[in-house]
Amino acid sequence: MVDEHVKLVPIANVGRIMKQILPPTAKISKEAKETMQECASEFISFVTGEASDKCHKENRRTVNGDDICWALSSLGFDNYAEVMLRYLYKLRDFERQKANQNKGSNDEVDTDDEEAPSECEKQESATTSPAPLEFNVTERGCKLSFS
Repeated sequence: MVDEHVKLVPIANVGRIMKQILPPTAKISKEAKETMQECASEFISFVTGEASDKCHKENRRTVNGDDICWALSSLGFDNYAEVMLRYLYKLRDFERQKANQNKGSNDEVDTDDEEAPSECEKQESATTSPAPLEFNVTERGCKLSFS
């Protein structure tokens, strides 16, 4: 039997995320962190399981970002799916630009060299009124915020 704590999101990460939302003087109980840890872990498992089922039906072994976006939408989390679609599109765009810079080219990406748009990108471009989205990429990771 696998230890229950192995399946959970690290509690330190959960606490850090919770603290970002609260006023600086606010405190968070251990019980609150543990409850949120269990909820976040269950949510991730729920969405990933749905995406995995889709991949299994399509005879694929790798779950990708498009699958997660699809799973969020199919489970009724349309608001989250829309935000994740925009995030995924911007992340892919950033990665393409970074790859071009690493090749020694500072020019814009030729449209002939681009891959065909994914299902995620097609849905993102079809969105008529996107919510404001701030996307910051740093060397250590990405930060996504929206209002």
